[in-house]
Amino acid sequence: MDVLFGFATAFPIVASSAIAVTTGVAQGVSEQKRVNADASNQVRMLKFHLDTSLEGVNGGALHNAIITLHDDKVWVEPKDPETGWPVEGAGHPFTGFYIAYPDDARPYTRGLVSTISVDPPVLNWVYIDKDTLELKYASRSGSIEHHVGSFDWTGDEDGSGVTFDEWEGFVAVKEEGGKGWGVYFDLEDDGLKGVAKGRQVRELGLVRRVITGQEVNKWGLKEEGNIGFKKTREV
Repeated sequence: MDVLFGFATAFPIVASSAIAVTTGVAQGVSEQKRVNADASNQVRMLKFHLDTSLEGVNGGALHNAIITLHDDKVWVEPKDPETGWPVEGAGHPFTGFYIAYPDDARPYTRGLVSTISVDPPVLNWVYIDKDTLELKYASRSGSIEHHVGSFDWTGDEDGSGVTFDEWEGFVAVKEEGGKGWGVYFDLEDDGLKGVAKGRQVRELGLVRRVITGQEVNKWGLKEEGNIGFKKTREV
């Protein structure tokens, strides 16, 4: 379990004070500061939600939905067309940004973090499970053995599509027991052969939606100011 600690640094485009984060995320902030001379890295710290896209097919519930986090996994869930947020009773919406993953055993790796709760607004790393290829979230200690990056975005004009290892290989898998659609990454580009085990698999685009004040505040981040770390522990 990573211990949370007091620390502050000047990133005007990142979260404001009183955000509880793990030691690993704090180390990521320190690493990101080192590489932020590159303006593109600073832009990648803009906060965003994630919507879904299925081009050229009738995606049904999977098209123009929203990515959420609950039960240690990443999910596709219905989106309220008026608010752009999950429908009432759905999971916590992905609310995060790109940041350097701190690991001396790896070359520079761009990771992905998200809040996982509103109160306290704890940040976790999003990663791809090395065995199941599920997208999950955890502290640094829970994610470091898995595929933690590099995450990035597509090279189109607005850089809206999320990529892993320079590829949009995300898929949705219909989970058993009526649990809904989980998000996976087709690492071997084989339709999750040996992983899906008869479950329905659909190709899935993850689309960045940069967020503004009301949305950011609602889901556990502030729009402007420094990152603040309060003394507490993960629960």
